[in-house]
Amino acid sequence: MKFKFLLILLLTSCVSELNKTISKSTYASSGFAYIYNESDYINKITSKKFKNDQLIIAHNRLKVGKLIKVTNPKNNKFIVLKIKKKANYPEFYQILITEAVAHKLKLEESLPFVEIQEIKKNKSFIAEKTETFEEERKVVNKVPVTGVKIDNLSKTKKISKSKTVNFSIIIAHFYSSDSAFFLKQRIIKEMPNFNNKKILIRKKKKNSFQLISGPYNTVNSLKNDYIILKRNGFEELDVELNEKNK
Repeated sequence: MKFKFLLILLLTSCVSELNKTISKSTYASSGFAYIYNESDYINKITSKKFKNDQLIIAHNRLKVGKLIKVTNPKNNKFIVLKIKKKANYPEFYQILITEAVAHKLKLEESLPFVEIQEIKKNKSFIAEKTETFEEERKVVNKVPVTGVKIDNLSKTKKISKSKTVNFSIIIAHFYSSDSAFFLKQRIIKEMPNFNNKKILIRKKKKNSFQLISGPYNTVNSLKNDYIILKRNGFEELDVELNEKNK
């Protein structure tokens, strides 16, 4: 594909300006998790079959056995697991997880946004053993009833403000605004079916710029542009979740 070749050429020529703080040996990304369903394998939505009551993660590019930390940034709950299988799943998603993992992280089924990071094998991080919902129930049943604290319902409680949510696609990182601007112009020229009005350059700090697309107020509008970028050669895309009080 013509644009994919141009993208590779650009990124190769700008290696010295790419963000060198990101280790090539460490994978990190953010976006939506694909929560496995029992019918997915039968309907060929996924290429592998999984036991949904076990804590299992799969990826379409990372090697089996890699240690991955999956975090729900909305509540900071995380789990560290080894990639069980390499599997294909819908390209919009960053990782495949079972229902057991989604339950553990308390993910919203309609908005399963996660951050994923490869973990170096050391004493600081230990992969959790595979558990089942039944085993979790046994633990809960063993908790003694004594010592349970009952809140005084007569006390006035603060009402948390509702938040609006939108998303951005992080297309690439650069050391110079010129390189970011060059890629932006190439996208506008070579991808007429992409919503170019949403593309902008964001300065993070000195010598750190991001080319992003957004904001998107719905997952469907985000998904459309995300897939267009993927199919035009952009492999390392991240999704950013933005929350604001109403």
